[in-house]
Amino acid sequence: MEKPKMIYLNPLTVRIWHWIHAIGIIILCITGAQIRFPEYINLFGSYRAAVIIHDFTGIFVCIDWLLWFSYYVFIDKSLIKLYLPTLNDLKTGIVRQMLFYGFNYFKGGPNPHHATPDNKFNPMQKGAYLMIMMLLVPIVLVSGLLLLLITHQWMVALGGVKIVIGIHFLVACCFAAFLFVHMYLATLGHTFWAHIITMITGWEEEVEEH
Repeated sequence: MEKPKMIYLNPLTVRIWHWIHAIGIIILCITGAQIRFPEYINLFGSYRAAVIIHDFTGIFVCIDWLLWFSYYVFIDKSLIKLYLPTLNDLKTGIVRQMLFYGFNYFKGGPNPHHATPDNKFNPMQKGAYLMIMMLLVPIVLVSGLLLLLITHQWMVALGGVKIVIGIHFLVACCFAAFLFVHMYLATLGHTFWAHIITMITGWEEEVEEH
């Protein structure tokens, strides 16, 4: 039996960053939920313990995001190429990918996107990841740092604590929703574990369409 052709999609640096970032976001969502709803959620013991874990993890995710940004901008120099949707993506690619996820996948249809090291993300992923990594992550991290470091006087000048907390909470809800969607879409490879294994080993099997 002929061995399947394998493509090396995710270098070790990217895989390490991915899992650190994923675990960090999950911890932030859970501790944040306990901080916001302490009367209903108590997974980390005391309220103070949840706050300490949340603050420490938030700082760690800030550093992790800076490493991600520095890697793709200054080392790999592929941020725009990988994350910015092309004109074809906007014209027809997003629609084709939506049809695949919504209908064609369940009928056994082929994925219109074939991942390569220079084009890893399909049109929907590009738009989603660009918005998340370049807009939502900075907003939630900056608002979190403001709540952690800025004095009351500065907070009043920025519009008040409630506004900053509200922004922080709403963006965090977007992250929680994205996590569920991301985990579900990760199972829609040619096998249930295909995309997940790729983020562990770096290698993905190239699927031939017949």
